[in-house]
Amino acid sequence: MKETSSATFSHRKFIFSLPVAFGILTSLVWVTDLPAGQAAEAAGGKAIRVACVGDSITYGAGIKDRQHDSYPVVLGELLGTGWNVQNFGVRGATLLKKGDRPYFKQKAHAEALNFAPHIVVIMLGTNDSKHRGDGSLESGQAIDNWQYKTDYVPDYEELISEFRKANPQVKVYVCLPTPCFPGRWGINNKTIHDEIIPMVRQVAQDSKAGIIDLNTALTGKKNLFPDTMHPNPAGAKLMAETVYRALTGKEVPANAK
Repeated sequence: MKETSSATFSHRKFIFSLPVAFGILTSLVWVTDLPAGQAAEAAGGKAIRVACVGDSITYGAGIKDRQHDSYPVVLGELLGTGWNVQNFGVRGATLLKKGDRPYFKQKAHAEALNFAPHIVVIMLGTNDSKHRGDGSLESGQAIDNWQYKTDYVPDYEELISEFRKANPQVKVYVCLPTPCFPGRWGINNKTIHDEIIPMVRQVAQDSKAGIIDLNTALTGKKNLFPDTMHPNPAGAKLMAETVYRALTGKEVPANAK
């Protein structure tokens, strides 16, 4: 993903007024496998905290009004009252510590941990797959992050471990990255599909994390990726709906925007 010269971090906070006890308990029923302690905390008057961790796709790069149309924003609107969803996406971030912009070293990383989420949704790996001569657009000047691919699984598991230290009851979801059409800047769909996705599945198995398949949800939808890499508002909405189903076990409300 194309980078700016300085680190960029922005997030929008969704803190909704809490409903009466019955409304809170109703919202808790929607959550899949929310630990009892967290359910009690939310029922006691605190919103369910959801951290969306990722790169520029999570951040909302390429979306004109990302503060309203990025996937974490839309997810917060879908979840509604009793939920606090924050966007901790960082443009160009890698999961790899040896990558050109490690998420571990970003301000968003510390802020996400301090947020101590009840639920964390992670999608990192697209920028890690960068390597030269992969056939993607503008790959000649790409940074070779993928030379460190043997570190991908252990680095991912370390990130998950950090969130579990911040909140021992956190529910962790790892996302299969969205596809690209065909990709650029050293990122291509073959690497994501053939290498990154199997590694994410391994991380989920090793770490006992849930999987959210954003790859299948957006495969074949080239029209939703204007620059071949980043989803437009319609693509971000589809991402949010997919995450919503995973978190709640429910279909998206028929009256959702």
